Amino acid sequence: MTAPVSPATDAVRTGAPTAPVRRIRLPKKLRNLELGLLVFACAINASAVVLVELGALGKLDFTLVLLLAALSALVFTMHIVLRFTAQDADPFVLPIATVLNGIGIAEIYRIDLARGDTGWESAAVRQIVWTSIAVICAIAVIMFIRNHRVLQRYTYLFGLGALILLLLPMLPVIGKEVYGARVWIGIGPFSFQPGEIAKIFLAIFFAGYLVQARDSLSMVGKKVLGIRFPRLRDLGPIMVFWLISMAVIVFQRDLGTGLLYFGLFLVMIYVATARIGWVIIGLVLFVGGALVASSVLSYVNDRFQNWLDPFSDHVYNATGGSYQLVQGLFGLAHGGLLGTGLGQGDPTVTPLAESDYIIASLGEELGLIGIFAILCLYLLFVSRGFRVGFASQDDFGKLLSVGLAFAVALQVFIVIGGITRVIPLTGLTTPFLAAGGSSLVANWIIAALLLRLSDTVRNQPKLVV
Repeated sequence: MTAPVSPATDAVRTGAPTAPVRRIRLPKKLRNLELGLLVFACAINASAVVLVELGALGKLDFTLVLLLAALSALVFTMHIVLRFTAQDADPFVLPIATVLNGIGIAEIYRIDLARGDTGWESAAVRQIVWTSIAVICAIAVIMFIRNHRVLQRYTYLFGLGALILLLLPMLPVIGKEVYGARVWIGIGPFSFQPGEIAKIFLAIFFAGYLVQARDSLSMVGKKVLGIRFPRLRDLGPIMVFWLISMAVIVFQRDLGTGLLYFGLFLVMIYVATARIGWVIIGLVLFVGGALVASSVLSYVNDRFQNWLDPFSDHVYNATGGSYQLVQGLFGLAHGGLLGTGLGQGDPTVTPLAESDYIIASLGEELGLIGIFAILCLYLLFVSRGFRVGFASQDDFGKLLSVGLAFAVALQVFIVIGGITRVIPLTGLTTPFLAAGGSSLVANWIIAALLLRLSDTVRNQPKLVV
């Protein structure tokens, strides 16, 4: 007596076409892993705040801990939403974003204590409020975008939206100039940096556009020294975004944002076409444009001078000179390998310690080991995004996930590279860590999109052969 044969096995034996079969999924296991990591992340955040209070005050004040508990409840709400709407989403993205955000709040709180700013208007409380808004936005993205392919239908609408967002700070009424950069809009008491949302819109637009134009961008062109370069007629897109990046540098006086936008497009076009020629052309264009800008625009030249010779007296004492950069380097050096301990450093001697220079503040109190741990969290976050892209079977999802993950990676490199004097200093914020509402909202939306993409990829049908 023979054993019964399943329909799928019989189809394989007879050569009949097989139907798509989903691979075995373990949604409960993934979400349970995420739950355990979230509990651990919230415990780290609460411990960081307690250590800050003990180090700075010598006593405990549980006000901020209670606020963090309310914020943790909101994060667990997002976890519950994922259980019902994205059961197969990556289990690491949400805990990593939570712990990075919490460490940032703890350090901002430490800086508030050093300045004697402990009221409800303090930067730490504002950061918690903005984090709540950002998590709510992330939950909305998870609930309303059930399949990332829907975004591809509105490719050019997202491109237009990105262009509008980039132009908003240039308007005479609502545009605001802060610390020399005109990248903010202000309506009454509220201010927002639209460029943070624009990078998400640009990633969606780039992904949709490159899926459509990939063939002409990757298959046609002449070979020079074994490298295939594109035709002149196909250089249009990269020239457009080179001009946009240069315009951001010139008119909005923001070197970091221009580098972020152009770097994002360059990496996505390389992933779409696998042609090194695009990278070479892009690097030549940006380096050439930056050198011209440094010789024509005084503020760009000042950034280069601060980078090349920060300890010179005339550079250190100049208006907008290298004082901030040098103070940040001294703070990192003071932290050494193990740091002074949370609440026991002196981060307030560095200007903008809670925003642009929060990495220097953390480096002083957590030391080199603490900074390495934070960098490992960023590395894991970015690698999960790349993993989603490499596993995706549709080109739009691949490009979008790689683009979003790379935007976070490039922003971290630009910020930390500037603080450690690897590259000239720019005005970008460290994702999830630094004070700033627009940055928090944008990065939590990126986390939500990566969660949605990872769930869709895991649910892709697999063929049995």
